Amino acid sequence: MNAMEKRLSTVAMRIALSAGFLSAVADRFGLWGPLGTPGVAWGGFPAFLGYTKTLLPFLPDSLVSVAGWSATAAEIVLAVALLIGCRVRWSALASGVLLVTFAVAMTTALGPEPPLSYSVWTAAAGAFLLAAQGTAPPEPISSD
Repeated sequence: MNAMEKRLSTVAMRIALSAGFLSAVADRFGLWGPLGTPGVAWGGFPAFLGYTKTLLPFLPDSLVSVAGWSATAAEIVLAVALLIGCRVRWSALASGVLLVTFAVAMTTALGPEPPLSYSVWTAAAGAFLLAAQGTAPPEPISSD
């Protein structure tokens, strides 16, 4: 992979991860429409907290809200960091960890199909690949 291909692939992955996080956050705040609208999973934060409780049934109700807000804050911070290119390796690694945590919770609570259908494992793998992109020195750009 030459330097230009590497740069384009990293920018594409940064945008894809950011878009995924920001779309999920937008759904939680009802920006994609109310619950029941086609393609809307939550339509508002109360429904998202209900889903959080489903994924984390062992948490007391007082901590479900903390978990839901923490995940939302993490997704916003990581999405913005990836989008603007701030600490990309760290942000990508943290995104991968967040996505694996989410995928494990989904698998445990709902079975293996939902995280596969929603490509959570794929997004996590992409985040880890993005984090690894910065570990090798870039190839020089040739004038061929």
